[in-house]
Amino acid sequence: MANSRFAWVIGAMVFLLSLPTQSNAQLPTTLSLEDTFNLEFPASPFFIDDHTLVYARQSMDIMRDSRRSALWQVNIKDGTHRPFLANKSSVSQATLAPTKDKIAFTQSVNGRTQLFLYYLDTQQSIPLTNVSETPRNLTWSHDGKQLAFTLFTPHTSKPLFSDMPKKPKGASWAEQATYIENVQYRSDGQGYAKAGFEQIYILPVEGGTPRQLTQGAFSNGGTLAFSHDNQALYFAADRAEDFALHPMRSAIYKVSINSGDVEQFTDLEGPEYGPAISPDGKWLAFSHVIDNKMAYQIDDLMVMNLKTKEMVRLTESLDRTLGKFVWRHDSKGIIFSYLDQGENTLAAVNLKGDIKPIDVSLGGQSFGRPYTSGDFALSRNGSIVYTQASRTRPADLMLYRKGKQDSQLTTLNDDALNHLTMAKVEDLSVVSSYDEREIDAWVAYPPNFDSSKKYPLILEIHGGPHAAYGPHFSLEIQLMAAKGYVVVWSNPRGSSSYGSEFGNLIHHNYPSQDYDDLMDVVDTMVANNYIDSKQLFITGGSGGGVLTAWSIGKTNRFAAAVVAKPVINWMSFALTADAYPFFSQYWMADMPWKIADKLWKRSPLSLVGNVETPTLLLTGEADYRTPISESEQYYQALKLRGVDAAMVRIPGASHGIASKPSRLIQKVGNILAWFERYRTEDKPES
Repeated sequence: MANSRFAWVIGAMVFLLSLPTQSNAQLPTTLSLEDTFNLEFPASPFFIDDHTLVYARQSMDIMRDSRRSALWQVNIKDGTHRPFLANKSSVSQATLAPTKDKIAFTQSVNGRTQLFLYYLDTQQSIPLTNVSETPRNLTWSHDGKQLAFTLFTPHTSKPLFSDMPKKPKGASWAEQATYIENVQYRSDGQGYAKAGFEQIYILPVEGGTPRQLTQGAFSNGGTLAFSHDNQALYFAADRAEDFALHPMRSAIYKVSINSGDVEQFTDLEGPEYGPAISPDGKWLAFSHVIDNKMAYQIDDLMVMNLKTKEMVRLTESLDRTLGKFVWRHDSKGIIFSYLDQGENTLAAVNLKGDIKPIDVSLGGQSFGRPYTSGDFALSRNGSIVYTQASRTRPADLMLYRKGKQDSQLTTLNDDALNHLTMAKVEDLSVVSSYDEREIDAWVAYPPNFDSSKKYPLILEIHGGPHAAYGPHFSLEIQLMAAKGYVVVWSNPRGSSSYGSEFGNLIHHNYPSQDYDDLMDVVDTMVANNYIDSKQLFITGGSGGGVLTAWSIGKTNRFAAAVVAKPVINWMSFALTADAYPFFSQYWMADMPWKIADKLWKRSPLSLVGNVETPTLLLTGEADYRTPISESEQYYQALKLRGVDAAMVRIPGASHGIASKPSRLIQKVGNILAWFERYRTEDKPES
């Protein structure tokens, strides 16, 4: 016994001696690129009962370079937090049956996404489909016996040329030509479109073959809603032959589950979408935009009395962009999210249109940059779980109960971030020199910031342009600050979350005074003694890339610039972007060939003769929203002028470069490396 104990002690000593020592190295104290794979955030929460919440826990898979989603559950009474459905493959679209005894979800099997059923009593998962395309928009019937979903369905068309000679046996010929005649022939993130459309299918949960309900040479999809008697489905579509040329046109339709007959249910001017039936079956809620051909248009929440067909516009007085909405369980009103001054918040509205704000701020899901984001779930007793907005870390789940203090349900990133010093984020007050409007802005200070020292400044500009930043966690900004930069971001005119008037100040006038707003932000920061006015840097992506390129054509105050996935020439963009029917009708006063002079006047390429700023172009090679040809034009023009310029092309990346963790690292890593090349002062100690 003594010998055994002695052997154990010797073994422990050998183990301790074999551990790596940190005598000459320090553990990291600030965020690094490697931390990209360590962060998590919650998504898609829903209640199984008033005390049990299930959500999708989003993490980064370092081996597959992708996001992984597993279902976890939280008991909101005792705080128990544990896995619910965490397989090797990611779980998506988890949807609880109204009978609360089973959950539908999708999961990849051998490279194809299938529909599964999980039984809560037996904790068993069974596959329901064996399809070649991904089921989407999973929707339960009210009795829990059927599932409706949308599925891409091939649509064959006759080729133009069919007289190709027969290839000899064993011959190796070139690939067949691709014949294209559709308006919408490619889309960002999807590539060149296959021939076919989204159609609605229905499937009994006891098994069988999915049955197609809709057909036609147009997409029938989006959000689905069963009628109260489970005999029909409501959906939104534009079922006209020229649908692709009218991106802001759709109506609510009703399809019979037995016969497949389709009936148009609404006929308002402008798009109607997102149908949802009230729990008592008496009301249909949906979103509607009054289409006035403006670049920035705000949707309203509508309800229709299904008996009288009378409609009420519930949010007409709000003048804010709406997000998710859910019916109260008593059918007396709706809880919805909306954007307001860089925040995503909640409100309750009754069926008369009386709106009462709920004092919570959603967020924490944007991850890369500080965009507005967030999700929530409503329990039967009125409790709300939401993804909490934070300035220094991704979202956690919070519980809201009227009249009580909000309580935190998760701490997903304590392990990854508690030992690190994060950049402090503060509000910044800016007044526009153009018209004295207040411009919201925020600033992040490097860890261990010392106001007696001088720091370089990065201006980071959001895309859209009709989008919104806010005081939200941003991995990219935190990484920039960790390298010793003060980083500032803002919502110049044209940003969403401030109403239609503010958003449309740049309508057919972009870029314009939004540039002035951004320079006012920089001036406000430079007025502080801790900013080195000779070490100013500028970057932005998409619409932010437009404004970055525009800015360096207007001023030489910046030491270096990174122009990410920009529009450089509005004429070429209008006829190469995937969403050209929308851009040509809503962002431009006329067809591009009719207003070439006006488009050129607003093109950053028109100012390239003024540029002296060292400039890096950064774009995904599979970007079909702002095609890489835009970046190539600017790069070549800068080279012809002898300006220090370089280009980073990210293979396989679409407009959403940061969709893969390693691409997010490549993006921010290249931005910082370019700035470091032109950063000349002594770097403050971090």
